[in-house]
Amino acid sequence: MNGTLTQKGETLRRHVHLILEGGHAGGRTGEVVEVTLVLLIIANVVGYSLQSVPSLEARYGAQFLALEIFSVAVFTVEYILRLWAAPEDPLMPKVGAVMGRVRFALRPMMMIDFIAIAPAYIAFFVPFFDLRVLRLVRLLRLLKIARYSPALATLGYVVVEERRALFGTLLLLLCTTLFAAAAMHAVEGSVQPDSFGTIPDAMWWAITTLTTVGYGDVVPVTPFGRAIAGLTMIAGLGLFALPVGIIATGFVNTIHRRDFVVTLGMLARVPLFAGLDVRVLSDVMAMLQARLVPPGSIVSARGEPAEAVYLLVSGDVEVELASRTLRFGPPTFFGELNFLQNTMRGATVVALTQCRLLTLSAHDFRHLMQKYPELQTRLKSAVKDAIRVFGDVDPVALEEARAAGFWSEEAAPDTQPA
Repeated sequence: MNGTLTQKGETLRRHVHLILEGGHAGGRTGEVVEVTLVLLIIANVVGYSLQSVPSLEARYGAQFLALEIFSVAVFTVEYILRLWAAPEDPLMPKVGAVMGRVRFALRPMMMIDFIAIAPAYIAFFVPFFDLRVLRLVRLLRLLKIARYSPALATLGYVVVEERRALFGTLLLLLCTTLFAAAAMHAVEGSVQPDSFGTIPDAMWWAITTLTTVGYGDVVPVTPFGRAIAGLTMIAGLGLFALPVGIIATGFVNTIHRRDFVVTLGMLARVPLFAGLDVRVLSDVMAMLQARLVPPGSIVSARGEPAEAVYLLVSGDVEVELASRTLRFGPPTFFGELNFLQNTMRGATVVALTQCRLLTLSAHDFRHLMQKYPELQTRLKSAVKDAIRVFGDVDPVALEEARAAGFWSEEAAPDTQPA
């Protein structure tokens, strides 16, 4: 009896988790819940903005308060249900129900969910707290919409992934600001002591010039000062193009990679990754890069250094071995044995049709091997599985394919000699 109740409780918890995930995961109910929460978030932002108008506040104050109470109630229930259903999240740490939920609550999106409801409870229990600050915090509810917006989530992911490059750009901007301010201080300091008398004072001019805002409240008057200003403007154009390019490139690459939604399942079927924890597969997926190969293009050539492994997502490729050719369709995984054994490519791979590939660099693959030692064991199993799928090929071709490091779920040998 207790076992039946426990099983029903876990089934309900799983159902709640899928519904709160929204979209296709929770079916029609999940879609309704997602749309309702998004509309409620938008209504809160609109209400917050209109509430700042004195005439509207005086006339519709009761309605604004009712919307606030209703929203806090809904968001509170949502927050509690997410915590309750947290064990159903495959990425939740396996550290027990209590500590797992604590760590789950410390995730960025859960922190945003908490901030969305915290001001209301603070205002209730601490009535003397500055309400203007609490109202400003309420505006952070808009961040909740990132949970339901793939584009915003992708943008956040790109910023995190490119943080080193963006930090380097920020450091370069700060250095350029300092140099421009110091140069202007040296040239214009004696002429305009109020504006350029110190380097900190000149930095205001430098940052407004580098950002191309150009308020015009502080301008150089000497020829050398104007020359420095011109160089600063040109530098500003280049500097601010860098982060835009970094984020745009990362965004496009991530969008292309996420076009292959089914690849996580494909990855789990590849012997090298079969049976691995979802966190390992997620790390692998995060390092994969999308690549579109037109028909007739060479994916990799025999004898070249092995710098990446490939997962064929769609299309067909032809593998030119020493004695014959083989044809493969998705999902096909190849290339890992070459750089792990420090050998050159053992076969030439040509795209027969337009192919979509996911590539993993040798550096990233080695990093994964160090981070997850169980991949070493998986690699030995992958070699055996590679032999099995080529079972209907003669021993010579079988050995050639195995040595070239090919695995395919549907090996379709072409018996024509190479």
